[in-house]
Amino acid sequence: MKIVSVKVNGFGKVLYYNATDYNVKKNLTVIVRDEKGLQFAKIVDVFDDDNIKCDSIVRVATKRDYLKHLSNIDAAKVAFDKCKDIVKKDKLNMTILDATYNFDRSQLLFRFLSDERVDFRNLAKELGSKFRTRIELRQIGIRDKAKELGGFGPCGRNLCCNTFLTNFDTVSINMAKNQGIALNPTKINGVCGRLLCCLNYENDAYTEARKKVPEIGKKVFIGEKEGKVVISEPLIGKYKVLIDNEVVEVDVNDSTK
Repeated sequence: MKIVSVKVNGFGKVLYYNATDYNVKKNLTVIVRDEKGLQFAKIVDVFDDDNIKCDSIVRVATKRDYLKHLSNIDAAKVAFDKCKDIVKKDKLNMTILDATYNFDRSQLLFRFLSDERVDFRNLAKELGSKFRTRIELRQIGIRDKAKELGGFGPCGRNLCCNTFLTNFDTVSINMAKNQGIALNPTKINGVCGRLLCCLNYENDAYTEARKKVPEIGKKVFIGEKEGKVVISEPLIGKYKVLIDNEVVEVDVNDSTK
């Protein structure tokens, strides 16, 4: 089967559809159906796979579909401004990020940022009365916003969340400690202000390596003499011990020691 991966309105998770009966290519726009109804989407990739079970695309988008999509964008901008006005009037602690209609305007989605839980029931009721459609207010994290905007990490490459990450795994300060990284916010935080996602990538390797190499400050015996670990390098399997004012290097991988 010919499978296409698509993104709706340019953001969100990648969705998969069967396009066997259509002549499709990357960046082509299509009409698909998801749990929200009809959606205008762009193809991210095309590939063959007989093991993926998914619904078929509704159709390749026509010029009329594209014009309707543009009309939906304009209508969503009006809804966005109205929502911000209501939020300001009701003094709600939330920042409205955007508003989007699904293709047939059966739902209007507002996404927002907030550091706390927000009671938006009255807001949803007022918006529903104004725009006469189903309203969804979705609180998203600052990481999600960075994923959409993109940018460059301290490594100089495009943000992982904007290129290949599909889910945000838990990242903790202990991961930075485990890897011996200085706990400087400018070094361990990403452009989103949260801990770098890449702290997760090598953490398991560091954890395994540390099982073989003692930590700095630990007392160990070299032969019959006791010393204290002054340098620990778990990734290369070495550590240095201070014994009688002399530093001795130990290689845990050296079977002849």
